[in-house]
Amino acid sequence: MSRKKKNRQITSGGFFNQPAGGNTILITQAVRWNREIEHFQKAVNEADRIDFPNRVKLYDLYESILMDTHLTSVIGKRKSAVLSAKIEFSRNGSPDQTINDLLESPWFYEFLNDLLDTGHWGFSLFQFRKESDGWLGYDLIPRKHVEPVRQLILRMQTDIHGTRWDDYDDLLFVGKPRALGDLVKDIPWVLYKRGDVADWSQFAELFGQPIREYTYNAGDDSQRYNLINDIFDSGGASVFLHPEGSNLTLHDIGSKSGTSDLYKGLAQFCNQEISKHILGNTLTTEAGEKGTQALGTVQKKAEDLLLEQDKRFVMNVLNYQMTDLLESFGYHVRGGKFSFVSPKNTDPKSRVEIISKLSALGLPLDHDQLYEEFGLNMPKDYDRQMAEKREQKAIPTADPLLPDNKSKRTKTNGGNKKPTFANLLSRFFGEAPEATGKGALDWG
Repeated sequence: MSRKKKNRQITSGGFFNQPAGGNTILITQAVRWNREIEHFQKAVNEADRIDFPNRVKLYDLYESILMDTHLTSVIGKRKSAVLSAKIEFSRNGSPDQTINDLLESPWFYEFLNDLLDTGHWGFSLFQFRKESDGWLGYDLIPRKHVEPVRQLILRMQTDIHGTRWDDYDDLLFVGKPRALGDLVKDIPWVLYKRGDVADWSQFAELFGQPIREYTYNAGDDSQRYNLINDIFDSGGASVFLHPEGSNLTLHDIGSKSGTSDLYKGLAQFCNQEISKHILGNTLTTEAGEKGTQALGTVQKKAEDLLLEQDKRFVMNVLNYQMTDLLESFGYHVRGGKFSFVSPKNTDPKSRVEIISKLSALGLPLDHDQLYEEFGLNMPKDYDRQMAEKREQKAIPTADPLLPDNKSKRTKTNGGNKKPTFANLLSRFFGEAPEATGKGALDWG
């Protein structure tokens, strides 16, 4: 007997202001601070259990390390290559405007953003819905409340039993059930750097300002009281207060600059390890001592390969995993294909060179497209000007049999003089055939 699917929406929230019937998921605040390496080790062990795995502590650590500016920066850089690219749906080589309008909507941008986090977290579970305005919408089910191995949705993050997600017919699971996510590799570097920078800050506070020393008569409490008031009213530099007659010895470190470089070096090392993991290199985010342009170009190519993998991942989800789901919401996608649109060459000089080479090969060019490509307005008397050009080319300017004219013509046309931009533009349009009623070059 088949299980009846549920149509109701999965809701999440706190204990207060719950909807009628209560929230499906009760969210608990993440524990982000005071995390140490021992917490990391325990979290991985709990998440990696064969029976009843629990990822709550691990995902709290993920929330903690995502407060790191360098980590979020390199993740954002990698995701931006996909988020800034245009995706198009076509069928039999022709774009489908209905589906493409869906791809340009705000919800789809947010969906791609969450989808690209799948590799960092291990998986993503989405529930889709049809909005009142006709657009498609979705919710990302909180990952701490999803048990992907047994395919359960947990009401409380500490539960070991829950609702099977195949009871719902509008869910999309992406990822691998036992994958812990790539962020697990970045946890040690963020924690080490966080402790290092904290010690560095304390070092700067202690030795970055001069130390003030106060002495007072041990038998004069009023003098001691007045000195304490002066201390609190005179800035935040380090202060030593001791009775007269007592000894105070300050043991200064040998090299303050060397110790400061030690803290800085460790922080840079941690950032470099994070960059290598997320982007596959370090030179595209910061220049090192050995950072040359050639080496940076090589590492940029390695980074581009990772970005292509992200694009292929998105295409696999759209073209394979989401087909049935989109069809169930009334979007006809069978027989079509999602793909990334290759960006046009935006360098005007390169575009001129390409078009001139096409014209030299004798290939017909669309005049309307050329005007649009270069942002030019087509003249109102375009047809008249083109007719005049045809007449001028039809009238010979000199007798080609004369030796002097032949030599001049040979020198002018056969020389190595570089053509001007105006000459190139005239070559774009070529010599139009006789008028046929279909446009200058029979493109109408």
